[in-house]
Amino acid sequence: MPATEPVLILGIESSCDDTAAAVLRDGRVLSNVVAGQEAHRIWGGVVPELASRAHQEQIVPVVNQALREAGVEASDLDAIAYTNGPGLIGALLVGACFARSMAQALGKPLVAVNHLEAHVLAHFIQDRSDQPVPAFPFLNLTVSGGHTQFILVQAADRMEVIGTTLDDAAGEAFDKGAKVLGLPYPGGPLIDRMARGGDARRFALPSPSLPGLDLSFSGIKTAFANLVRKETARDPGFVAHELPSLCASLQQCIVTELLTRLRRAAREHRLKQVGISGGVSANSALREGAMALAKEEGWDLFLPPLPYCTDNAAMVAMAGRFAFRAGRHASLDTVPYARG
Repeated sequence: MPATEPVLILGIESSCDDTAAAVLRDGRVLSNVVAGQEAHRIWGGVVPELASRAHQEQIVPVVNQALREAGVEASDLDAIAYTNGPGLIGALLVGACFARSMAQALGKPLVAVNHLEAHVLAHFIQDRSDQPVPAFPFLNLTVSGGHTQFILVQAADRMEVIGTTLDDAAGEAFDKGAKVLGLPYPGGPLIDRMARGGDARRFALPSPSLPGLDLSFSGIKTAFANLVRKETARDPGFVAHELPSLCASLQQCIVTELLTRLRRAAREHRLKQVGISGGVSANSALREGAMALAKEEGWDLFLPPLPYCTDNAAMVAMAGRFAFRAGRHASLDTVPYARG
């Protein structure tokens, strides 16, 4: 296909507990459908077997809805992109098998997408005419429930991890902190909401002292759990009385650690193009802090619109477009991977 011709691509995402499909025409969103799974709330986290079963139930209607909202037929597609990993292997297999079958039936090219690279390339999704996009090279902080990484992005197909969490991801620390407070899963968005009415200086939590660009959140999580347990032993109503400030203190500690390392990474690599993506990039304190830091450091800061922060198929289609243009097609026997 000539480089000047627009690419119509279907993206399919099933790496965790969201079944998603999206249609993009040359990077512009025509549809973006996400079906969540409420069954995990009562378990306080994602149950892999339940997730894969729900994907099996939802993938056909979700893909059909995405095509319908985009106003296109499956036969109009130029390619089909899907998340090949990392993620829950059972969930990934549902999306991979569906995408392979659809591509084979239609005689369309298949594109296998790395989930973490898709989060990075979400910055290039176009859903309005004035959407700015980063120039290569740029620094990206990918921060979610399962991953926290600093990535040097030289090109769409050349990314280098220059720092990562050594234990818990930032989103995991938010969710586990929320569980300590008795908040339902997923707890990160609830902490963000409740923190707005609290005092972030009310409770001091330790900051990790690691060299380089790696991060650690297990110490913060443990200190927070110990604080809540100790004070609740003294006052059974402690959490109820202090909930907003507990949320604000935990959030401030995590966000400060992320932004401190982000500043260090940008200075070390002398980059002024900086992006933040992944589910935790929807956190209001992180976004506000990053914008203030960008102004101070003279960065061009890129934050995806909220629908493209959490897991979605538009980012998969966007990553698929880059790969398709480069001729990087997947074979029908490509195997999904849980880690990578």
